[in-house]
Amino acid sequence: MSSEGIANENWRQEAEALSGKMRDLYRIIHQNPELGRQEQETSVLVERRLLALGLEADRVTETGIVGLLRGGRPGKTVAIRAELDALPIREESGLPWASRNEGVMHACGHDFHTAALLGTAQLLAAHREELPGNVKFFFQPDEEGDGGAQPMIQAGCMEHPHVDAVFGLHCDSQLPAGEISVMEGRICAASNPFQIILRGRGAHGAKPHEGDDVIVAGAQIVTAIQTLVSRRTAPTDPVVISVCTFHSGVAGNVLDTEAQLTGIIRTLGDAQRREITALFREMVETVARAMGCQAEVVIEESYPGVRNDPAMTRLVRRSAARLLGPEKVHVGTEPSMGTDDFGYFSHQAPGCYFQLGTADPAWPERWRSHTPQFRVSEEALPIAAALHAQIAVDYLTGEADAQ
Repeated sequence: MSSEGIANENWRQEAEALSGKMRDLYRIIHQNPELGRQEQETSVLVERRLLALGLEADRVTETGIVGLLRGGRPGKTVAIRAELDALPIREESGLPWASRNEGVMHACGHDFHTAALLGTAQLLAAHREELPGNVKFFFQPDEEGDGGAQPMIQAGCMEHPHVDAVFGLHCDSQLPAGEISVMEGRICAASNPFQIILRGRGAHGAKPHEGDDVIVAGAQIVTAIQTLVSRRTAPTDPVVISVCTFHSGVAGNVLDTEAQLTGIIRTLGDAQRREITALFREMVETVARAMGCQAEVVIEESYPGVRNDPAMTRLVRRSAARLLGPEKVHVGTEPSMGTDDFGYFSHQAPGCYFQLGTADPAWPERWRSHTPQFRVSEEALPIAAALHAQIAVDYLTGEADAQ
């Protein structure tokens, strides 16, 4: 089979025929959001849909599902990722299919991703005998929390059969529906959450000299660590250090013995990550000591960031141009200091992670993700499903090797 056999307009036509099913799935998932590692109903829905298509469905973690479509001919294995979890946000979108779970909302498009990938599974299942190789469908939990990608990898999702390439998309509510943005190299930052615990002698608020003011020490630390960005790194090297919480004290006339600060460090590049985290620890401990306090610094090794493989990025561009038209394919120019644990998958196999536009021109506001008003255009569902199918077939049939 050549990729031309079932490519281009055929994918779009077949996906459009499934648009009603994908829309219904999207609305069901959107109405019943579940937080990370609690995606019980969502994972059961996915599992049942995969089995109904005649695919293998393996529950590799408590709520992580891997679907496997074995092609009719031998070949490589390609994987496509979607996420299952929602966010702890109270929905204010006004949609008729808004969340039924108070305080929980799909505010990042994971419901869209899951419904579209199930659509892709149905598209490719209809052509399984023509496929030279296999397609794995990763339905990953807890992307918004501690990360579900690494546990799935540890459970063997990249093996049996071995995954040779991995792809994923993310909604972009600022980009018109049906357009994509993709760039090679580093596209998402590595993430290092931190916690600082300052300890010192307490005192009466009227006699600060008798204690060690952990609040003043904390304030000095908040100011000092910003110089790691402004004075210890090159202006052309993106680094973000944010202190997001600062807690101390129980009364207005008491200087407490402890203060706690938490936040996040974001960097691009492994060497920069090692250097900044080491400098951060040194500066916090030095400033605390100068202020007469002790500092306990905990820096977590979280998401490694996302790096797009050049060959896989070129494949996505070619596939998208064939399916959508070259005018709908945009080359990204700046990496994001946001992060995504797709990077764990793409550290295991060459991969590409790209943005798909889901903005509806009829909406006066293009609400950003992680906000109570966030929404996506359902018109983009068949586009996402067809694009995944096009990419998978192009990879399996050798388009990745094209010049």
